Amino acid sequence: MRAALRYRPLAERRLDEITGEHIADFAAHRQAEGLRTSSVNRSLQLLRRVLRLAVEWGVIGSAPKVKLLRGEQHRERVVSPEEEARYLVAAPEPVASVAAVLVDTGLRPEECFRLRWEAVSWLNGRYGTLLVTHGKTAAARRLLPMTTRVRAILEARWQAAGKPEEGWTWPAPTRSGHIEPSTLKKQHYRALRESKVRPFVLYSLRHTFLTRLAMSGCDAWTLARIAGHSSIAISSRYVHPNEDAVLSAMSRLDSKRSIQEQVGPAASKILPA
Repeated sequence: MRAALRYRPLAERRLDEITGEHIADFAAHRQAEGLRTSSVNRSLQLLRRVLRLAVEWGVIGSAPKVKLLRGEQHRERVVSPEEEARYLVAAPEPVASVAAVLVDTGLRPEECFRLRWEAVSWLNGRYGTLLVTHGKTAAARRLLPMTTRVRAILEARWQAAGKPEEGWTWPAPTRSGHIEPSTLKKQHYRALRESKVRPFVLYSLRHTFLTRLAMSGCDAWTLARIAGHSSIAISSRYVHPNEDAVLSAMSRLDSKRSIQEQVGPAASKILPA
């Protein structure tokens, strides 16, 4: 919002005076500042949201179309187990622990950053559970089981902090009191550089988890519940099976068909007509 308010040709206009040309000029201005395509698109998405709310609230009759820039590096990248291992070896703390938790739970990064000790249970489930209390939608509130790795990471932090009963799981000297994306930015890029793993953003680890979960045979409704999505249609955007997964699925189908064909004639001999 601050970026839009600093751009006077946009900020000094009434909402009903803003046109597609003004929005395009704003995007060009942001690019001229040296920002990446993804950063410019975040500003455009915010502006689009403001204009749509203005229509919804009856402030303006219609909103101009806001077109995002092409060429953005998307977050749908899936990290392979081998890349994950190399990255975690190279990553310093706390980004290494955060990344491991993200790839084992599918939490959104902001959900992980805002995790509190009150939401961690060591007794529920097999290895304990995490309660997500805040999110983008009502479906984001959910209870997630911990893996052995997540349990080990959080328990070690809990003991090192003196076994607190409340407070941020990832405290940091920020305005919010917990780590933020900017807190981990340098550590993340350093880990990518030293591990020589193809670049990805931390949000990609959520896509990685959900893709692995789907490939393990998890049904769509359970996957949506774990992801904190309001519908399975949204979850489908987070699952990106690779060629090996497709070949494996087709192979399993072919094997099942072969068994049915073999059992069919044999079963007809023992079943009554």
